[in-house]
Amino acid sequence: MDRILLTAPCHFGMESVLKREIYDLGYDIVRVEDGRVTFEGDLEAICRSNIFLRTAERVLIEVGRFQATTFEQLYENIKKIPWEDWIPEDGKFWVKKASSVKSKLFSASDIQSIAKKAMVDRMKKAYPKDWFEENGAEFPVRIFILKDQVTVAIDTTGEPLHKRGYRTWTSKAPISETMAAALIMLTPWRDDRILVDPFCGSGTFLIEAALMAANIAPGMNRNFTAMQWRHLISKDMWDDLIEEAEDMIDLDVKTDLQGYDIDGDMVRIARENARQAGVDKLIHFQKRGVADLKHPKKYGFIITNPPYGERLEEKKDLPELYTTIGKVYRELDSWSLYIITSYEDAQRYIGRKADKNRKLYNGMIRTYYYQFMGPKPPKRDLEKN
Repeated sequence: MDRILLTAPCHFGMESVLKREIYDLGYDIVRVEDGRVTFEGDLEAICRSNIFLRTAERVLIEVGRFQATTFEQLYENIKKIPWEDWIPEDGKFWVKKASSVKSKLFSASDIQSIAKKAMVDRMKKAYPKDWFEENGAEFPVRIFILKDQVTVAIDTTGEPLHKRGYRTWTSKAPISETMAAALIMLTPWRDDRILVDPFCGSGTFLIEAALMAANIAPGMNRNFTAMQWRHLISKDMWDDLIEEAEDMIDLDVKTDLQGYDIDGDMVRIARENARQAGVDKLIHFQKRGVADLKHPKKYGFIITNPPYGERLEEKKDLPELYTTIGKVYRELDSWSLYIITSYEDAQRYIGRKADKNRKLYNGMIRTYYYQFMGPKPPKRDLEKN
């Protein structure tokens, strides 16, 4: 298969970051839509994008795209898809998820059952047989319908890509690994610059930054659904790319990554998560409140996810908390501050309007990514740091 259409879903608002990542892997972008980027690749691209992409949620093979306003049209178009090119005779295939927005077809369960029937009818003619045991490799299918435009895709990933495997414990309001990576990549931070998270929780921001600094591929230590597809992708292809990822690792990189939390238990959890990720030697974690944040160097970064105050009893503490953040930030010479929060009065109490503000969703919570940008360091200072 020389040309495959691959679709990578991502957090809404992060499409530009994912698009840049896909370009950097060497693939051509076909289209960018809300929450997804579609690109061209080959079978190796399935492996490479799962192993190396930091901001995608999963990698899907787009096998069909068409208009449908009736279930008959849905059935006929799904039946036309050459499922036998992908699914072997013993393959386990089902519609894992169906979603519909602003479309005439809206019942997810009906979409799933009709699509499965169409797939089975196509497979019966292709092999031919009347019954499929489905005891082989898994081929979960996902169907998205937006304004009557149907996209049919096979999931190559399985467990979503934000599940890197290092986070065994989390904080009360964790940020996902893919979201954390994307938020870091929206900043000018590089591994030769200071990075502090004064509300580090389970350590996700700092661990993702350390993975970037050490050039550790986020998916190199986990399994993917497409690893079962030996009739399409050899084990050697996966092994070669994982070996390539291993060769790129640089654990001798010089970093200044610091995480603080007022909760000592969270500090211990963050250290353990960093150890699981293999980057514990690159990050310094400490029990410390935000009011005690000081640093002698210039041109550093704060990237953080402070408490949102989603519960009523916590909201009364937010003005004081964000006032403290603003005071600490003003005393840091030439630093930049990046905060994701759902607290709409954050800028007021920080005491400064953000240079940029991006609306995002962290799970189901609408949040704001406030970006307070410090000056760029002179080139000689970058070389010293």
